[in-house]
Amino acid sequence: MAVILSAAKNLALPCFQSEILRCAQDDSEGLGITAKAPEMLDQQSFRTADLCVVGNINRDVRISPIPAGDYLFADGETSVAAVTETAGGGGANSAFAAAALGARVAFLGRVGNDWLGDRLERALTSHGITPYLKRVPGCPTGTSVNLTFTSGRRHFLSCLPNNSGLAFEDLDLSALHGFGHLLRADLWFSEAMLFSGNERLFRRARELGMKISMDLNWDPRWGMESSLEIRKRKDAVRRVLPLVDLVHGNARELNEFADCNDLQQSLGALANWGAGAAVVHLGEKGAGYFKDGVWTVEAPVPASRQINTTGTGDVLSVCIILLERDKAGAVNEKLRLANRIVSQFISGERSLIPEL
Repeated sequence: MAVILSAAKNLALPCFQSEILRCAQDDSEGLGITAKAPEMLDQQSFRTADLCVVGNINRDVRISPIPAGDYLFADGETSVAAVTETAGGGGANSAFAAAALGARVAFLGRVGNDWLGDRLERALTSHGITPYLKRVPGCPTGTSVNLTFTSGRRHFLSCLPNNSGLAFEDLDLSALHGFGHLLRADLWFSEAMLFSGNERLFRRARELGMKISMDLNWDPRWGMESSLEIRKRKDAVRRVLPLVDLVHGNARELNEFADCNDLQQSLGALANWGAGAAVVHLGEKGAGYFKDGVWTVEAPVPASRQINTTGTGDVLSVCIILLERDKAGAVNEKLRLANRIVSQFISGERSLIPEL
């Protein structure tokens, strides 16, 4: 399939078929609503799955939600209900979630030769994940401070030198053998991987017959660099999309990547660039799946309380990845099961990402 690098608004987009199931939107928005279908999938499907993850690993310092406001920029102190220290990085979060759901998991990444690198490696091993970590003397293992606001918005303060230095040569590709699905998370953080390493990794995975997922998360350079530099970075990702079976991201991320304000046009752009399908995190509207012009949406499962707000997208994506090999399950059933697990994670009923 040819890779088209024109702006999204100039693409010839595929026709969308509406297959909207238990959708949160009104009929006034032109979307039909059907009755709830019986549950066909259960969590046994996760226990026969496997996942190999390449991505970031670091420590997360998380605070419970606080109101956003100018007071945060003034001298003073703000009391919060809780401060927790957990494993972090989209890749590590995904690996922990997959292992907690019962899948066989390997994780490839880069850490410093320090106490925090030791601590994170022990966390992976103790949760049943096979670690393939490049240890780098003189490079500190990173930390991210996650500010979460009562509005639902988040802001991350991060120092991640171990992750930004990840290169293709750091990856022990023997880890790929025997796995059916590769997830490349945090693809923007390392320039060595962005401009050449990802393609080499994906081609090797393809040679081994693996399915490939890409988490198209927010590029920290968006809005900070020149338009020319941002275009170069986006083009580097667009070039590898023909090698990708599943693209994952929220609506804001996908629209920004496609230079478009309309989600359906953005999904059409991804298809034109060669991506096989897309899993979309829709927040309070649930989750969506786009493939071959068909757009399927499932409404969220309300959480009884808000305990975990960071990592929900990683959990949703992992659920869909692990269910991909189940060809008998309908897309809406997979989304429904994934939404239920995300709700349990948010409410604290299900522990998927460990504290350190």
